[in-house]
Amino acid sequence: MSRKLPQLVLDQLSGARNKLSKAKVLVGLDGFVDTIIHVVAQRESATQYTRMGAMCEFGKRIQAAAGLSANFEFVTQMVKLGGNGPIMANALGSYGTPVTYVGNLGAPAIHPVFADFAQHARVISIAEPGYTDAIEFEDGKLMCGKHESLREINWANLLKHIPEEDLIALFQESSLIALVNWTMLPAMGAIWQKIQSRVAPQLTGEKRWLFLDLADPAKRTPEDIASALASISKFQKHFRVILGLNLQESRQIGNVLGLSAPDDSPDHVTAHAAAILQKLQIDTVVVHPTAFAAAADATGATHVAGPFTAKPKITTGAGDHFNAGFCIGRLVGCDLAGSLQVGVATSGYYVRQAKSPRLEDLKRFLETL
Repeated sequence: MSRKLPQLVLDQLSGARNKLSKAKVLVGLDGFVDTIIHVVAQRESATQYTRMGAMCEFGKRIQAAAGLSANFEFVTQMVKLGGNGPIMANALGSYGTPVTYVGNLGAPAIHPVFADFAQHARVISIAEPGYTDAIEFEDGKLMCGKHESLREINWANLLKHIPEEDLIALFQESSLIALVNWTMLPAMGAIWQKIQSRVAPQLTGEKRWLFLDLADPAKRTPEDIASALASISKFQKHFRVILGLNLQESRQIGNVLGLSAPDDSPDHVTAHAAAILQKLQIDTVVVHPTAFAAAADATGATHVAGPFTAKPKITTGAGDHFNAGFCIGRLVGCDLAGSLQVGVATSGYYVRQAKSPRLEDLKRFLETL
C-alpha cells in the first residue's frame, strides 16, 4: 500500500531546517493594519451575542434596508499585521528563513502592530500603512480598505530608502523574492518594469524563485490586467516565476487570456492552471480554492486536497499562508505535489490556530493528515 502524500512530504522535509536557515527571502511591498471583525446578528446581553455566520444574511439585511436605514454592530476580534506581503513574510519567517521586508509599515516610526514582526525580520519601511476592516463570516469575508498611503509605494520613494545598488544586492542574496498585491499598489506595474530593466540584468548565478500575485484584480481594467500578465511573462527571462491565484482570480485572469472559466472541481481547476501556464510561459501557476489547491509546471499538473475546516478561527491571511507554504516547499526541493501539500498544511494550521506554524508545528500537523 502506497504511503500518503503527507508522510512522503515529511521525508522531503528532511534537512529543511538547515536549508531554510540559508535561504534568504525578500518580500514586499504592501503593509496594512488589519482589524478582524464579526457582525452581531442578535445581542443577548452586554457580553453575549450571536454572530452572523453567513454572508448572505448580512447581504439580506442590507438589501432590506434599501431606501430606509439600518444599524449594524461590529465586534473587533483582533488587530493584527496585515497586507499580503507582511502576512506571507511573517509565515516564511516562522519556518526559519531570514526575511527582509520592504513596504509601508509606518513612517517615520514602525506602526506598533508590526513591532514583533520587525524584531524577527529586517524591515525597511517607506510609508505609512494602509488599513483594512476584515468582516469575517463562516463562508467568506469582506475586506474594506483605506488605501491612501499606498500611493507612496513607487520607484522614486523606494530608492529614497534603498539606493539602487543596495536593492540589487538584496535581490542578489535572496533565494526567493515575493512581490505581491499588484491590484492595490497603483505603481507596482512601473516598479516591476524598473526591476526588469535595472535590477534583474545585474543578477548573477542561478535563477531565483520570484513569487507574484495580483490580489483580486476585479477592480482593474482588462487592459491593465493584460499589461500585468505580459510583465509577469517577461520576468521569466531572469527568474523562476511562480504566479499565485485564488479560484476567482484564476477565472479573472483566464478571461483576460481568452480561456473558459473552470467550475470548482479539482480536475477543471488543475487543467485551468495548466492552460494559464501555457499562455504565460512561466515556471509555475498555482490556484488555491478553499478545499484544495492545484498547480502546473514543466513536470505536469496536479492537485492536492486541503485539510478543510468548517469552523476556522481566522480566514484573513489563509491564502498568504498557503503561498508561503508552497514557496517553502519549492525552497527545500519538494516536487509539485509536495509543495502543494506544504501549502495547504500551512494554511490549514493557520486557520485552526490563528498563528503561523513553525517547522515543528508543520511536521506534527502533517502527521495528523
